[in-house]
This record gives sequence, C-alpha cells and structure tokens, in this order.
Amino acid sequence: MKTITKIIATSAAVVALFFTTNANAQSSQKLGVGITAGIPTSDAYSVALGADLRYQFDIDKQLSIPVTAGYTRLLGKEIGNTGVDFADYGYIPVKAGVKYFFNTTGSGIYGLAELGAGFGTASGSGTSFVYSPAVGYAWSNGLDLGVKYEGLAQNGTSTGFFGLRLAYGFSL
Repeated sequence: MKTITKIIATSAAVVALFFTTNANAQSSQKLGVGITAGIPTSDAYSVALGADLRYQFDIDKQLSIPVTAGYTRLLGKEIGNTGVDFADYGYIPVKAGVKYFFNTTGSGIYGLAELGAGFGTASGSGTSFVYSPAVGYAWSNGLDLGVKYEGLAQNGTSTGFFGLRLAYGFSL
C-alpha cells in the first residue's frame, strides 16, 4: 500500500506542476486558507478538526486544479464503557484534484474531487491513501463553504469523516 500511495501522491504533484507551468494569460491562481470540523465515521473518534492551505489554478472560469495540504486530527474517545480510551490520530493530507463550478462566473455552487496521501504524524502510523469528494459554494469575495467526506485507507482498513470546511481565498 505504501508504494501505491507514493505513486498517487507523486502523480498528483506532477499533474499540478504540469498545469501550473502551462498556464496561459487567461488563467488565474488563488491561495486559500481553510478550517474543517467534522464527525468521524468510526466509533473510535469523537470529532475531526483540521486546517489547510489550498493552491488553486483556474484553467477557465468553471474548471480548476486544486492542490491542498494541511493537518487533520481525529480525536479519540472511550469505546463503550470499557474504560479504554482510543488514541488520537493526526495526519498531514496532501491532495490534488479537480474543482468544477456549475455556472460560468467562477463562483457559486461547485463539485470537488481530490486524491492524495495522508502522512501519519505518530511514530509508526505510516501513510494512507486519502480521497475527498465535496460540494460547496464559493462567493466572489473569496469566502468558500463546503461539505465533504474525507476517507483514509491503509493496509486493508479505512476510516474517515464528514466535515464542513470554511475558507477564504486570495487571488495571486
């Protein structure tokens, strides 16, 4: 699984670099800062909290290539009434994807799909495959509100969370 994750992360970076180096004069670039709060799908975690930076290269008004990196922490909780607390899990997601606006203004409702790698921050936690579909609304003033699912898969196991992302984007 580690080799596949590294190949996907490297491929995503190459695609992002390809699009950024082949920009034409009509394209624009943005940098966004976001925070995420979510509800984990696993009973072992109580809440997901995260922050990220997103570089977005606009191919045209409707289609963009985002590259996102940040930090996410799934907060562990007691499993049942066993007295056993599940440990927190922190990871650094690095993702690339496609963002499509459903109108021609470059703002409004959009769909987003990202793939990448999640690098665990605890010793021995390894690297996970990360996938994250989302829908959201971006205002022309830079404010962005999205609802997403972020899943992590590693060594035949998986977990994830449903989250709300609030962000602000700056034109570069």
